[in-house]
Parts: sequence; C-alpha cells; structure tokens
Amino acid sequence: MSVLPDPGASRAVLVGTSRYEHLEPLPAVANNVRALAGLLCSPLSLQLPARNVTVVEDPAAAHTVVGAVRQAAAEATDTLVVYFAGHGLVDAQDQLVVALAHTEFGRIETGLPYDWVRQVLLLDSRAERHVVILDCCYSGLALGRMSAGAGLADQAAVEGSFLLAAAAETRTALAPVGETYTAFTGALLEALRRGVPGGPALVDLGALYRHLRLTMEARGHPVPQARDRNSGARVALGRNQADLPAAPVTAAAGADAGERRWPDPHAIRTVTGFFTALAEVRVVSGLTHQAVSERSAGRMAAGTVGRLLNRSTLPTTWGTTAVYLSACGVPEEQITQWQTAWQQLRAQNPPAQTVSPESSRDGGPGKAGAWPRPLSVFRRRRDH
Repeated sequence: MSVLPDPGASRAVLVGTSRYEHLEPLPAVANNVRALAGLLCSPLSLQLPARNVTVVEDPAAAHTVVGAVRQAAAEATDTLVVYFAGHGLVDAQDQLVVALAHTEFGRIETGLPYDWVRQVLLLDSRAERHVVILDCCYSGLALGRMSAGAGLADQAAVEGSFLLAAAAETRTALAPVGETYTAFTGALLEALRRGVPGGPALVDLGALYRHLRLTMEARGHPVPQARDRNSGARVALGRNQADLPAAPVTAAAGADAGERRWPDPHAIRTVTGFFTALAEVRVVSGLTHQAVSERSAGRMAAGTVGRLLNRSTLPTTWGTTAVYLSACGVPEEQITQWQTAWQQLRAQNPPAQTVSPESSRDGGPGKAGAWPRPLSVFRRRRDH
C-alpha cells in the first residue's frame, strides 16, 4: 500500500549547482531547486513545513552538502528526500561524482563522490524511508550502489529507499537551452502539479517513475532509471491531482465514500502530520466547508471547520474532530483509528500549562516521550 509521509517527521535536502568556475553553467538548475522546494511545501505534494526543507545552492565544497544531508538524516524519522541537479562526472573507477561550483575535470578532490551521500544514508540516518533523485549526467551509475547483487554491495545498499536517476549510466541528462527547468525535473514538476491521468490516488514513486519514462521517451529525451529497495517505490510524493474531484461539491457525499483513498491515520506521527492529513480528508471528500457543516446536521458551523483545520495545537477534546470526519464521509472504523492517533499525540505532546519548567529542564515528567515506532517494511538492518 502506498503511503504519504508525515510532513512533520520528514525532511528534504535539495542541492543544485548552476554556476561553475570550470564547467558549463546550467542556469535552469537554480529554477529546479527553488520550484521543487516550493512544491514540496505545497498542498500539491508533501506539504512539508518550510523549516524542514534545506536548499543548498552552488556549494563550493563537498562537506557543505554532506553536512546538510547528515543533519536532515538525523532529524527525519519518517522520510528523507535528497535531490541533486547539476553536472555529473565519472571518476577513474567508473563511479558517479557530483560536480560542485569549483569542480575541475581530472581533479577528483574538487567534486563530491555520490558514495559519500550513500554512506550518510546508510550509517547516520534515522529515517525509515529514503528518496534520492539525481538530475545529472551519468546519474544511473548510482544505481549500481543500490543493486541487489550478492556480497558487500548488497549489504551496503540503503534499505527502504528509492533512487530515481535522470539518465542511464552511459547517457547524459538534458538541459535544453532557454527552458525554465532541465528536461527531467521539468517533467517531474509537471507530473506532481497536474497529476498522472489514469494513475493511482497517491502518486507513489513507482507510478511516478513509470509516468516519467513514458513522458521522456515520447519527447525524445533521455529515459530515467530507477532502483527500489525494500518497497521504497510505495512512498508517495503527493496526491494525484488528476484523480481529485474537479470541483468541490455541495451535496451529500456519494455512496462510494468508504472506497475513497482517505489519509491513513496510522502514518501520522506528529501534530503537523495530524492537521495536514485532517485537511486532506476534506480534499478527498470533495466537500466545501459549508457542505461539511450541512452534513454535520448543525453540529459544526462552516467557520468551525476552518478553525479546526488551521489549528497548530491538538484539540483538548475529541468530539469536534469526530464530527468533522464523519461529516466528510470517513468510515467509522477509520474514525476510531484517527482517535487513537489523536490520543497518542496527546500523550506525546501534553498541554503546555501542565508542564513545569523544572520538569522540562531536568528531562522529567514534562519531557515528551519518544513516539513508538511501529515495525515497518522499511526498517533498515543494523546487524552488518
């Protein structure tokens, strides 16, 4: 089953090098990273808080990039997205080297070996899922480091990951002169903004990859490559905009409401994720605020709907949220699951007035407990 990451427990690091001292400039790359950062924070995609997205433009040294990835890897407990756009080079061992602002041909110390990033994801990451997107020449070389071969290569692969590369290991990526974005990232942005016609309700990485292959091939552009480790392809980067209702409805929800792809309350881990998913419920229902109010039989005004969805702290009681979910058409068994998620978050985030400063400083009763992480198909092995 596809899953939308909890935005509060997820992080993204977007690296783009558009200006080079010794290589050809790529002005479209600057547009790539800024547009993708905005999209990941928007309702069209993961709705990440702005503070959870790190943009590194024109890095001069490898440690700048590795440091940003390491920090995000330490903070993310759900999903970590790492994106790079720029020139890609091949070293003497046929390994991918990411070109930085001062990279020179023949001087390996001036670039960033992709393997360094992989090592951070393998050794330093707390995230259960990893998404790596490489928009550079020869980016398919990175796939060999995530293959299912035997021995050391297999042990070193990053579990719970999906690597999406703009080009095969022997092909160059495409940055058309005069275009706003590079060819691959432009197609990626288009797919997330407009959706995938005939695709699933959630644009998971498997569906996204298949769509991008068909799109790029039809345009005569380099065909992207991908590698999936331990069901990483099930991670979704957003809801399929082509699958949503064309316009909000004001009448009662249809009989198929129970079959709709509602947000999964089991995937909620943070307060941010709770309210993001709560707002998604209304989007999936196709109802306006006024229609939700009408379906609540007078128990919830339209203004109350808006106030609920714009809260930053959990409601102290469950009643209003239950009315909202029921009015949107969420099945009763799922509403029970939502209540469980609310109760867990309430235990993790007690009201501020009940926490004494002394207890918080000492790490005593006022300190929020760790979120109990469920067993997952994405959990990485640590026994090697």
